[in-house]
Amino acid sequence: MPTIQYREESIRVLKGLEPVRQRPGMYTRTDSPFHIIGEVIDNAADEALANVAKNISVTLHADGSVTCTDDGRGIPVGMHPEEKRPTVEVVFTVLHSGGKFDKLEGGAYAFSGGLHGVGVSVTNALSRRMEVEVQRESAVHRIVFADGDVIEPLRKIGEVGPRKSGTKIRVWPNAKYFDSTHISVPEMERLLRSKAVLLPGAKVTLTIEKASGNETRTWTYPDGLKGYMKESLGEVDPVIPLFDGEKYAARGGETFAEGEGAAWVVAFTEEGPTFRESFVNLIPTPNGGTHESGLREGLYVAVKNFVDHHNMLPKGVKLLPEDVFARASFILSARVLDPQFQGQIKEKLNSRDAVKLVSSMVKDPLELYLNEHVEFGKKLAELAIKQAQTRMRAVQKVEKKKGSGVAVLPGKLTDCETSDASRAELFLVEGDSAGGSAKQGRDKEFQAILPLRGKVLNSWEHDRNRLYANAEIHNIAVAIGVDPHSLNDAADISGLRYHKICILADADVDGRHIQVLLLTLFFRHFPKLIQSGHIHVAQPPLFRVDAPGKGKNKPPRKLYALDEGELKAVEDHLRKEGFKENSWQVSRFKGLGEMNAEQLWETTMDPNTRRLLRIQVEDEGVTRIHDKMHMLMSKGESGARRQWLEMYGNEAEVDV
Repeated sequence: MPTIQYREESIRVLKGLEPVRQRPGMYTRTDSPFHIIGEVIDNAADEALANVAKNISVTLHADGSVTCTDDGRGIPVGMHPEEKRPTVEVVFTVLHSGGKFDKLEGGAYAFSGGLHGVGVSVTNALSRRMEVEVQRESAVHRIVFADGDVIEPLRKIGEVGPRKSGTKIRVWPNAKYFDSTHISVPEMERLLRSKAVLLPGAKVTLTIEKASGNETRTWTYPDGLKGYMKESLGEVDPVIPLFDGEKYAARGGETFAEGEGAAWVVAFTEEGPTFRESFVNLIPTPNGGTHESGLREGLYVAVKNFVDHHNMLPKGVKLLPEDVFARASFILSARVLDPQFQGQIKEKLNSRDAVKLVSSMVKDPLELYLNEHVEFGKKLAELAIKQAQTRMRAVQKVEKKKGSGVAVLPGKLTDCETSDASRAELFLVEGDSAGGSAKQGRDKEFQAILPLRGKVLNSWEHDRNRLYANAEIHNIAVAIGVDPHSLNDAADISGLRYHKICILADADVDGRHIQVLLLTLFFRHFPKLIQSGHIHVAQPPLFRVDAPGKGKNKPPRKLYALDEGELKAVEDHLRKEGFKENSWQVSRFKGLGEMNAEQLWETTMDPNTRRLLRIQVEDEGVTRIHDKMHMLMSKGESGARRQWLEMYGNEAEVDV
């Protein structure tokens, strides 16, 4: 067999927009071009958020292209001081470029959805053509791109009045990067309507070109969130009047940057479906995140304080956050200076500080409102208590069905107190040391801990009937209350003791290996747990930042970062707060065993601040994932693994 050469020229450096074209799925959704069009719309909305634009219009053309126009400031067209080419060209052709990085006072954007500078440059990379027109400083300029490259350099094409400004972008998505080039009109309507809701006074227009004549729809909400909520509720009457408000941090605050905060409207209803939408800097977050956790906590604490003050809680009933939140419909719009999202498509907020931010903004106004309107306060409290009683009755019914025939639980398992499987969580923790910290730091009411000794068996090729011979796998199966099965079995998982099973391992190579072995076990022998969304991977931070306290006599702060990129964002935030360079210290965790119980709870186990990745495989992807897992985990596939590593090994992230 010939020797494969590995020389200096074997190392490729991808420049410009080439990384996006090589791996588009790392930067955007590839089912349709909706997200890359959304990036352009988000930039127009950021102009409105900065109070420099009042009109946003989007046109879906008959040829599949999309145009977005705003009357904002217009992208700068002068020469960029570092790149030595027109700034508008830099914005569309250079990854990690844009005005959203300038967060200092007087910067172009104090709050925005754009964070990484890869938004419209990704749109350009994945479009076969893009035309940009800018009205700015009494002139109209035009530049045209094809496949990410400039084909018509920037030139002046006309003049306008000195007060006219704005940006017009037309995009032709490249079909080869997407499963389908169809853009869902209902999805586009929801996005544009939400922009209008969040920008009171702004006018948002959608035009759809058709052979029979154009269709135009316009949204404007002078009443903002409250008007949208009333429209969404329809005929449903809330238990108490809509609870709405907005609150933002003032200059010189000790905890949050000036302007950070939230606007919200909450409706509590007795029946019917709940309606919930959340946003961060105008970006929709359909998967929620820490800002929703903050709203949940703020509502709960306010109602709980009211209930305690009026001594309303019946004997034997414990009020939980979900009891208050269960019947809450809400629209939440958070403003966060440097938000951390899960992935480039920004569907979930991960910023830990957002929990405390939103909670602190919401709690006091609701508590004040309930105490000023005691009649409404008691109605809301009675609704929450009713939910708590219903929840407790449901748990009692489950307990009666179980009977007394329960397997002997593993001795290493530190179980939780609740019998409500829907609330219970099991953490599979790497090593006894980390297991000890997890036991001390957990919430014993609903979190159980099972420490694992060493690396779990690679179970890919093991017969199901032989699995119990391995002590670790035996303990896992007995603890979760589900027997091994295949996807085609009529397996019963109703006995599942924990609805969240969380793999908690070190953020290093050995930890990743343990994660893979456990995921192999669940995918191969407990597939219905993955199919039902019960398996999660916890994400402990890699870095701790010890920062000085803000203000005189304030205690020092401990901040955490998941990876290098988030560490940079934390340091940028400290600079924004006015701290001098090197006034903070950065340390790297070598493993979970280095964390004390409080740190492990705050960063990895607290439902309000932790990060859990849910592992779920769509039905149509099972065969593809099975084949890939077989190649990676089967003893007889070493040749295929070697070939795969030779092709893709250079793309792996290495932790040395």
